Amino acid sequence: MTSSRPTIAVVYDKGAVSAGDIAVGLRDLADVVFVVAPTDHVERMRAVLHQLGRVLPISGDLATDAQALRRLSPAAIMTCSEPMLRTTAELASAVGLPFHDIDTARLLTDKARQRQRLRDAGVEELRSRPLRTLEDWPEAVAAVGLPAIIKPVRGEGSRNTYAVHDYETARELLPRMFAAVDAAPAEGPSLIVEELLIGSRGSLFGDYVSVESLCRPDGITHVALTGKFPLVEPFREPGQFWPAKVTEDEREAVLDLTTRALTALGVTIGMTHTEIKLTEAGPRIIEVNGRIGGHINELSRRACGVDLLTLAGRQALREPVNAAELRPAKVHFQHHGLAPVSRCQLIAVHGDREVRKLPGISGYRTFVRTGDELPGGVMTQEMDILWGVCDDHAEMTGVIAKALSVLSYDFQYTDGIRRMSAASLLG
Repeated sequence: MTSSRPTIAVVYDKGAVSAGDIAVGLRDLADVVFVVAPTDHVERMRAVLHQLGRVLPISGDLATDAQALRRLSPAAIMTCSEPMLRTTAELASAVGLPFHDIDTARLLTDKARQRQRLRDAGVEELRSRPLRTLEDWPEAVAAVGLPAIIKPVRGEGSRNTYAVHDYETARELLPRMFAAVDAAPAEGPSLIVEELLIGSRGSLFGDYVSVESLCRPDGITHVALTGKFPLVEPFREPGQFWPAKVTEDEREAVLDLTTRALTALGVTIGMTHTEIKLTEAGPRIIEVNGRIGGHINELSRRACGVDLLTLAGRQALREPVNAAELRPAKVHFQHHGLAPVSRCQLIAVHGDREVRKLPGISGYRTFVRTGDELPGGVMTQEMDILWGVCDDHAEMTGVIAKALSVLSYDFQYTDGIRRMSAASLLG
């Protein structure tokens, strides 16, 4: 006996939404098949995925994988995983399902191509140059100037991303950065140099925001505008809050810039996550991502009772979607403890029971376990999540400060065990 429900193919890997939340968001719409490549994360999650839905392994050979997917007759395809965007676009094209077209997927996952397209369309004139080899650095810095930011052309979570303020620092960093990136030379440049955008905010709130947008052929609806906490050096993200603390004029300028960027990149379907820097000269594009932002769906469910995966699933199934900008009545937040930049092992977490009892705190959950090895580095690595709700932004800052004074961690380094407060990990 076959199901009369449609099937949604979710191309899955570590990403912005957990497997459980994907299943919850789509369960009333369709049966879910998780399309998975043989990655370490998938192997760890394989048993869970089989409990949540059907699992279709793929090999990386497009013809073979598309044939296997066709046998399941999916009505839609989607992904919440940055590394799987191009694979999803290729599979969608091969089996005839709506998704980002292949060219758009490349623009959304290649920072150099994206910058060039935004420049060509007159959306953003930010100075940038690609780096293929060390020999490209002198010409690139002459064109971009200092200070600058150097980052991989492909990647997420601020992996191997650095600000440089002088020529010699860059010359020291670049060999390590080229060695760390995994892009094949045949795919184009490995790194990109961009002018460093200077924000216009103080120390309490981050100087950038993010916009979640539901894109359709007939238009774009911006459903969420979220604020951020100040970055931890160099570019690690400790969390977000909703609504963002911006003026109405800033809000309109941010949403207008986002619309123009998405239009220039040819995005006509799906949920996107656009990061915008707030500068004295107005909003500037940091980057446009072709999937929902990390933890945003959980934030939306708590703040507004709206599951963004459900909206995206309905759109992928080509069902009518009545979407509008969501504005929570109170301030909802998510704050993360970030792993140290030096390699170590997590030995213990202290204060986790006490922090859950604090006014304004709704919950606390760890992502790593005692005994886990933490690899270090400048990528954003979240050890836990603290979430809550307050009447206003001022109350939120006080609640978080109290919570961070309660939480602490023991780490095993080569020279012994060190206890570090959650506040000290913010720099």
